[in-house]
Amino acid sequence: MTTVAVLYGGISAEREVSLSSGRQVIAALREAGYHVTGIDVGPDLRATLAALDPAPDAVFNALHGRFGEDGAIQGVLDWLGIPYTHSGVRASALAMDKAAAKAVFAAAGLPIARGAIVDIAALDHADPMPLPYVVKPVNEGSSVGVEIMREGDNRRAAVAAAWKFGPEAMVEEYIPGRELTVAVMGDRALAVTEIGSSHGFYDYDAKYAAGGSHHTIPAQIHADTYAQALDVALAAHRALGCRGATRSDFRYDDTAGEPGRLVLLEVNTQPGLTPTSLLPEQAAHHGMSFPQLCAWMVENATCRA
Repeated sequence: MTTVAVLYGGISAEREVSLSSGRQVIAALREAGYHVTGIDVGPDLRATLAALDPAPDAVFNALHGRFGEDGAIQGVLDWLGIPYTHSGVRASALAMDKAAAKAVFAAAGLPIARGAIVDIAALDHADPMPLPYVVKPVNEGSSVGVEIMREGDNRRAAVAAAWKFGPEAMVEEYIPGRELTVAVMGDRALAVTEIGSSHGFYDYDAKYAAGGSHHTIPAQIHADTYAQALDVALAAHRALGCRGATRSDFRYDDTAGEPGRLVLLEVNTQPGLTPTSLLPEQAAHHGMSFPQLCAWMVENATCRA
């Protein structure tokens, strides 16, 4: 494959993240020897379709969030018969829908947090589960909209009033301890990274602001937990039917000592490719440069057609 169109930007809450990922990918693919066209995706789908004519050999999907990560653009590319990076329609839609993904993980016997989908308006009246708990949108990524409700917290009504992510929310038990993540490429889990942050939890700013977080790779955790995290990440990738690269996020409760309780939070089918992102860091841990990582994704691009 020689001609690659990079789709980036998009119309989700993660547009700025996608723009950052896309710019890096464009530069890396050009360094790797591809002829690259960047397409800043906006609200006019017809403009995107026009930019994809004539069809490139492959599309590098650097979109994040709704319409880029949830199966929507994947279906368009399947229809056009253009191979694209990352997961297909079904896996993308499942992973983006936190309730559907948790059902898949539960069926596969993977460790998940206790939780439920609730009417966000009900949050104004009572706590839906014992404190502390987490409130998150059902269909967003990059920790957009995530709130942690703790003992003595009086923000419940304010969170419900300011909610802009649809009529429902997912609430889950809060898992104390440490934040871990594992990238998967194809049929291989790469490494376990521990993420530290001064933000209280790994929120949007911690993910993308310079200095917002610090990463320890490999994570300094019990050997059994390290191996379990690799196994669970690969199992989650397969259970959803993902392809290409994904990243699985975990909480690890070692507050009572190690080995502790490992909990799978979600699988990201479009891992970030920004200067602070975790997938490139784990690939580099295995000696793979960023241009090599992006080229691997292109060479593994496919579509339903």
